[in-house]
Amino acid sequence: MNYFIKRALAPTILAAALTATPALAQKSDDTLRVALAEEILNLDYNYTTKREYIILAQMTDTTLFDLDPTTQEFKPAVATGYEYADDTTIDVSLRDDVKFHDGSTLSAEDVAYTYNWIIREDSESNAGGTVGRWLDKAEVTGPNTVRFHLKSVYPLVLRDMAQRIMLRKVGSYDAGGTIDRDAMAQHLIGTGPYKVTSFEPGQELVLERFEDFFGEKPAIQKIVVRNIPDVGTQQAEMMSGGIDWMFKVPLDLAESLGATPLATHLSGPDLRIAFIVLDAAGYTDADGPLTNVKVRQAINHALNKAEMAKYLIGGSAEAIHTACHPAQFGCDQSVQDYPYDPEAAKALLAEAGFADGFPLELWAYRDKPVAEAVSADLTAVGIDVNLRYVKLESLNQARAAQDIPAYIGTWGSGGTADTAAIARIHFADDTDRNLSGDAALATEVLAAEQTSDQNERAKIYTNALTTIADQAYWAPLFTYSANYLVSPDLEFPLDPDGLPRLQNSSWK
Repeated sequence: MNYFIKRALAPTILAAALTATPALAQKSDDTLRVALAEEILNLDYNYTTKREYIILAQMTDTTLFDLDPTTQEFKPAVATGYEYADDTTIDVSLRDDVKFHDGSTLSAEDVAYTYNWIIREDSESNAGGTVGRWLDKAEVTGPNTVRFHLKSVYPLVLRDMAQRIMLRKVGSYDAGGTIDRDAMAQHLIGTGPYKVTSFEPGQELVLERFEDFFGEKPAIQKIVVRNIPDVGTQQAEMMSGGIDWMFKVPLDLAESLGATPLATHLSGPDLRIAFIVLDAAGYTDADGPLTNVKVRQAINHALNKAEMAKYLIGGSAEAIHTACHPAQFGCDQSVQDYPYDPEAAKALLAEAGFADGFPLELWAYRDKPVAEAVSADLTAVGIDVNLRYVKLESLNQARAAQDIPAYIGTWGSGGTADTAAIARIHFADDTDRNLSGDAALATEVLAAEQTSDQNERAKIYTNALTTIADQAYWAPLFTYSANYLVSPDLEFPLDPDGLPRLQNSSWK
């Protein structure tokens, strides 16, 4: 199916471009004004998960290590280095010049406290599930050294240290013996390149450059983050010069406004992918069509993924055929592909005994044009699709109850370029996202997290991805593209992992 729709430049945008002059006050007062649609209520990333909170944490906090988004190499940050004493013991050395935003110096005790707090059951930290899988305890071994005792071999320790745990002062969450999980939610004391000077939850966050930051100082003095839920309001603010940066911009708006002097359209990569999960295990119908591998292969052949990527997502979006992002470690691209071929899809359906098609309830929660395109492609090969477009919460509840035969999902891997960040959550035996019913596959996926040998991990993922592709447990769709609109005066670098790093912005 062809999804191409030629979009004309919106008349209101064109008219504004001919009459409006972008405000230059932001550059003149060295203040970057940012719009986020997602409501910001909690500044402590140890207790949050969404992408918007990651963006903020990159500015207000630091971690033990940095992960280079281009090379995917781990570099020193608060830590100066590490050494494995044995397979389950890591010694980490620390800088002695890291300052908290209140002026106090970070210590080894602060680092150990943070990690030990996160894994405490009563901390109820959002990071606890990740770190608790591998950390037994953190122990201070010297003025600037901490020893991490692991529960078992875990190859992604440095990744978690680089991306998930924000360092806090001793007693931040339990001063005087009283637990306060929201202690840092509004009055954050971090160690990052920007410090919080004011915060009105759900409205506005003001950050100023932290002059005692131990690393490279950001170029821009002040960043104001405004909560603006409505994209139309964001557009108006961009056109009037009220904001300098917006993301998650719909493609048509990004292209239209970006074609005027009022804004610059930037499109960059994103580690998020889209896919269809199929109930191969037969949870919804033990003898249903989706338990037949030929039916699942037919569904893969029926989808015009390339046109979906090009015309519905745009930018750098590309069709995929793997249950992972091609940029992720271990995402072997040599596995079975099912090129767009409606006739092959019809032939496979006929071989499976469904020449006249069958009814399919397909669930989706975002990107409605994509859901409609998928439905149209499947309908074209004879499948009678009932598209159920619902809120994510409803989909999650139905999936947990094993009431979903097929759904369109997306996953961003938390910006982590490793197949582990998507494989475990979707194919382990303890997740309701796994509709394959394949116990051997679940064991194999977990085995890749039980060795530190990268070559061995790559081989394991190749085997697992080969099984997923051969059995067509998924119908992979495409990668996403991140669309931004920025002030013509703003230099905003795009990184290959798709994570916006506002702290690296500068004025032209």
